Amino acid sequence: MEQRGAARGPVLHIVVVGFHHKKGCQVEFSYPPLKPGEGHDSHSLPEEWKYLPFLALPDGAHNYQEDTVYFHLPPRCGDRTTVYGVSCYRQIEAKALKVRQADITRETVQKSVCVLSQLPLYGLLQAKLQLITHAYFEEKDFSQISILKELYDHMNSSLGSTLLEGSQVYLGLSPRDLVLHFRHKVLILFKLILLEKKVLFYISPVNRLVGALMTVLSLFPGMIEHGLTDCSQYRPRKSISEDAGLQENAPRLDDSVSVSAADAANTNLGMGKGGMKMAGNHSLEGQKANVPFSQSEKTYNGAQSSNGTVQRLKVPSRASPASSESDWETLDPSILEESNLKGGERENTASGQAENLQSEGVSSESLPITVQPQANTGHAVLVPGLISGLEEDQYGMPLAIFTKGYLCLPYMALQQHHLLSDVTVRGFVAGATNILFRQQKHLSDAIVEIEDAHVQIHDPELRKILNPTTADLRFADYLVKHVTENRDDVFLDGTGWEGGDEWIRAQFSAYLHALLAAVLQPDNEKTLSDFGTTFVAAWKNTHNYRVWNSNKHPALAEVNASHPFQGQYSVSDVKLRLSHSVQNSERGKKIGNAMVSTSRNVVQTGKAVGQSVGGAFTSAKSAMSSWFSTFTQSTQSLGD
Repeated sequence: MEQRGAARGPVLHIVVVGFHHKKGCQVEFSYPPLKPGEGHDSHSLPEEWKYLPFLALPDGAHNYQEDTVYFHLPPRCGDRTTVYGVSCYRQIEAKALKVRQADITRETVQKSVCVLSQLPLYGLLQAKLQLITHAYFEEKDFSQISILKELYDHMNSSLGSTLLEGSQVYLGLSPRDLVLHFRHKVLILFKLILLEKKVLFYISPVNRLVGALMTVLSLFPGMIEHGLTDCSQYRPRKSISEDAGLQENAPRLDDSVSVSAADAANTNLGMGKGGMKMAGNHSLEGQKANVPFSQSEKTYNGAQSSNGTVQRLKVPSRASPASSESDWETLDPSILEESNLKGGERENTASGQAENLQSEGVSSESLPITVQPQANTGHAVLVPGLISGLEEDQYGMPLAIFTKGYLCLPYMALQQHHLLSDVTVRGFVAGATNILFRQQKHLSDAIVEIEDAHVQIHDPELRKILNPTTADLRFADYLVKHVTENRDDVFLDGTGWEGGDEWIRAQFSAYLHALLAAVLQPDNEKTLSDFGTTFVAAWKNTHNYRVWNSNKHPALAEVNASHPFQGQYSVSDVKLRLSHSVQNSERGKKIGNAMVSTSRNVVQTGKAVGQSVGGAFTSAKSAMSSWFSTFTQSTQSLGD
């Protein structure tokens, strides 16, 4: 399927999902058919995409005339990459239809037109899809499907992977609006995801939800373009007996590769020319997750495998997280160092490098260089990461955050609720509109209420880790000031480089590069304290850091290894800290509200009570003067 999809273009399917008064959400049309051999009007779905109707037609959609949804589907049929979905929902009065089918019994008809793509071009797909959806509804006859087939052909002829290299990949994602709304809290969201925590975004309607969530991800260099290929590796919910049967299936003989224990312990497997292009950009790191921990220990740890013993390594048939919970808990470099490639796709390199990789304290000098420095052509050089499997630049970006069971689900249907507590899911960044998700706080580390720009972090220790340093507050204040500078001017707002969307992304890119460069420096405690000592310590325990740290990144030598806003403490920093405390602590909010309320009441009372208020101030002044005089006299008598 993957090769056929690549031949015909990036768009896999055009799908229409409708709401049936008896059957609920169901697929009414798909082109090409979702299941080979079936008709375009078939309701049946591939097992991997059983949640598609509930994602395309979101919960509570009847409350809005139209809406837009971004969602992710897991790969199917052995594919290795996420399927990116964009859905445009509309509803129309049934009496307005020219052709009314017999099963339409309600006053309104609700349908979504959906595009399933291999490229994460969310905003671009949405712009094209909204026009077609409008035209499809204007026909007032949903049996007219020729326009949908034309949409499929048009998209596949006009869209290509080269669009990922330009700014069109960010169409509809505005960091400027995000900073205006969340202000300095944007940096807290950034760090939450760096720590791979369970983060739930909440708001309705869905278009505001997915827009805010994906905009936060766009702050990470290369994340939208190349960092989400492994972000939806989950299994739909099945019965316990089915799950047990899947996990107990023995590997077939032709799925195994004979590897000597001595070779595995003393050989670092690199990538030859034939392995540089991976079909569908599949995640090698995701493949590693399917080797059980006990098996990995026996294979990679020489202390548990006698020399010369031949081990059987299973080449997984699907990516993470399809196996046990212990897979993603094992994140040490010795497990990450090798990639399960076929014999023709790998070559042996210096054996001494593997010994260094397997040691627990991995030094940057002993690591293989898998990402080459950027060429002087003005274009980024992307190389498939040996461990992450993602397309990486010379700095190791994007970070391997959404890999090995850490999910990105811009919109999450209620039917997917079980994923929040699934043991094969080590974390998530997910969006929800149903209040049931928000009420079950124990299933997430943080809830981001977009409407109020409120980031609710449940664990007090995590709040301490994410408490911004003085340098962080300066950075956030710098962003907010530049974004709000020309806001009052209708003609200048958002038109300049400084304070614009690309400028904000560049600031976060510089921040992240500085953090990475600082981590590599010896005796860097003082430098790292500007980023937060406890934060850096927690980040070093994450999967994305350990994958990044397992490679050399020579380009970081040219980056200033210090916080962009380091410096001496000043009076302005005190004001920043006070402002941050007032805006974020519950007590500070109460004081702020009380001050606003008091000010309003004083203004409203006006001159009617002006004399009384003035008399009260005079009395207070007299009392204070009297107390101060008494205090001074008593002090002098003690001195005598």
